[in-house]
Amino acid sequence: MPFASENTRFSFILLWTFATFGGFLLSLLFIEVGDKPDIGVVEAAIGGFIIALPQGCLLKEPKYCIRWILSSLLGWSIITAIGIGAVGWIVPSTQIFPVRMLYGAVYGALGGLGIGLAQWLAIPQHNAWRWIFVSSASWAFAVPVGSAIGTILHRLMQLFLGEVMGLAITWLLVGILTGMNAHKLRT
Repeated sequence: MPFASENTRFSFILLWTFATFGGFLLSLLFIEVGDKPDIGVVEAAIGGFIIALPQGCLLKEPKYCIRWILSSLLGWSIITAIGIGAVGWIVPSTQIFPVRMLYGAVYGALGGLGIGLAQWLAIPQHNAWRWIFVSSASWAFAVPVGSAIGTILHRLMQLFLGEVMGLAITWLLVGILTGMNAHKLRT
């Protein structure tokens, strides 16, 4: 019996986006957003678990849900351990706008690649390799956009909350972009 009922593509994208974005918001109860050195492997694993749980529940079978959660937890832990960082919870330390956008695109692409590779292990399809590209491209686009918005809000508000709002935009975009392809994971 599937966790989520049969949905149209649009409703699944909405559910996936809500699961991803809601997971990020919930993760903020356990993870303090900060600079790259502030987020450790344990925090990344906790965040990865919190986000993967609702995403996994949208997949068709319970065994895929469990595999999705475990592979996501593994992916977030590995990219944090190897120095890329917990991309969705870190704010670049530089305030130089072009450098920040470049770092966002590069680290977003690398982080998305790592997460995509790990999650690929949970996908049962022969063409699941596309998920690696989707994840990497989504993060490469979303991180600089969220970072730009976060920078602007931080400067306008003079509060770090602006940076957190930028990260929220990043997760919202990642939810939408990956959700447009995640519905294929259910077939």
